[in-house]
Amino acid sequence: MFLLVRRLPDGDVELTTWSRPAPDQALVTAGVEVVADADLAEAVRRRESGPGGATGPRWVWDDTPRWYPRLLEAGVRVARCVDLRLCHALLRAAVATTGSELHGAARGPWDVPQGADGPRDGLFDVLPESLPDPAGEFVRQRAAIEASPERARLELLTTAESTGALIAVEMRHHGVPWSARVHDRLLSEALGPRPATGERPALMREDLDEVRRRLDAPDLNPDSPAELVRALNSAGVPVTSTTKWELERHAHPAVEPLLRYKKRQRLLVANGWAWLDAWVRDGRFRPDYVPAGSVTGRWATSGGGALQLPRAVRAAVVADPGWKLVVADASQLEPRILTGLSGDRAMAAAGEGDLYEGIVASGAVASRAEAKVAMLGAMYGATQGESGRLVPRLARRFPHAMALVEAAARTGEQGGVVRTLLGRTSPSPADAAASDELPPEMPRAEVGRDARSWGRFTRNFVVQGTAAEWALCWLGAFRQALHDRFGDRGDDAPHLTFFLHDEVVVHAPADTADEVAHLVVEAAAAAGRMLFGDAPVRFPLTVAVVDDYAQAK
Repeated sequence: MFLLVRRLPDGDVELTTWSRPAPDQALVTAGVEVVADADLAEAVRRRESGPGGATGPRWVWDDTPRWYPRLLEAGVRVARCVDLRLCHALLRAAVATTGSELHGAARGPWDVPQGADGPRDGLFDVLPESLPDPAGEFVRQRAAIEASPERARLELLTTAESTGALIAVEMRHHGVPWSARVHDRLLSEALGPRPATGERPALMREDLDEVRRRLDAPDLNPDSPAELVRALNSAGVPVTSTTKWELERHAHPAVEPLLRYKKRQRLLVANGWAWLDAWVRDGRFRPDYVPAGSVTGRWATSGGGALQLPRAVRAAVVADPGWKLVVADASQLEPRILTGLSGDRAMAAAGEGDLYEGIVASGAVASRAEAKVAMLGAMYGATQGESGRLVPRLARRFPHAMALVEAAARTGEQGGVVRTLLGRTSPSPADAAASDELPPEMPRAEVGRDARSWGRFTRNFVVQGTAAEWALCWLGAFRQALHDRFGDRGDDAPHLTFFLHDEVVVHAPADTADEVAHLVVEAAAAAGRMLFGDAPVRFPLTVAVVDDYAQAK
């Protein structure tokens, strides 16, 4: 049963039940109820806790961040939903929906970025207006899915994407346990004591003084790349940029303090005291996650930089007293996804243990380091350097895996589109240039001009996108397992608190940590079965139970 949520012009909320009279019949409306805005949480709670523990409805709404935060604040957890905005993006672009009304439709209100969850002064401050005609959009989406020859895959893809939207809001609600005191100490150790506003920290000033002295440039502004290049050139350092790799090629005595300065500057700008003041409140960091924020389906953030937390501040992620952090990292995820996609039995055999060691044992390369470089080169299309030299060796030992990424690259080079396992479809070069839907790794100047670059994008799209699907299935299975086992513990239940592509962090009462570690491993195996059935591909995890995040590495 689906239950569609729509805000009416007067502020009330309309709940429309959709069901099937019979399994082979179309969905029809089976009842409409209007509730006051203030009564919505209780209406949802009542339906989520059905008689006899029955599964609640699948809530259908325009955009999860518009509705779910306030339900969580009222103590209401939603088990399942359909996020129409996220599903619209998937189905509109999917090759598997060709011929439907939704496929290739003109861009409109349903293509806008995710909605904000509004002010938090009360449980039910006025929510943003719903996107137009959610019922019509729901009907179009169901028609596109149910008429598709790949219906089962699209059902799993849209379900996983929508579950990810719920998890993103839940993680923001719970927040990452964060010690401002520890963070301040880490910054003071790395940069010097907190400076006055507008001043550089002491250790950065020392680095800068040494750089100016070594370059004989007393007024040098190190934050101006052009000025810094001129000063380096004048001192006999022939550089054209201030990138780390170019500076490290030179032995000039100014290079070392300059690199120290730049490293400290990155920490100050990204996660310094201003970041701490802005993002940590009451012992919690609450990032704004953006599910499917990248064209491959990987998540992004719209604030807080959660997906780029440097090791220098991870010790500030500290479990509450009596609690632990369970940190689980999927080992060598993308190469294992490639194994499952290609059905390459030789690579599956290599991946029975450490995949890179298995590649070495196969005779393809001589060392684990070479195996890693070669695999990255295969997935990202390296043709030169060490990667380019090693990739042909992989092709001889693992022909099916290499053939899959090569075919994806050729399709992209010819202007075609590729798909992930569940059907997320890449943009074509022409469509991307016309609609501004560019992957972040694809420079605009190369769209439609450099076929080889677009081929590198499509080569990686099928692997990275399917890895994102596996991660969503992993998160969804794990979320359900946590609820099934610990849902009756209320606020004392372990919960997901952080997600980084192939890594999760769970905040768990100490007495539950070992069982949580077991559940997260089981969920990874379940995600593998969802995507690849009985294919001989394993998804091992590295799991650590720690007091702070830095201890997990």
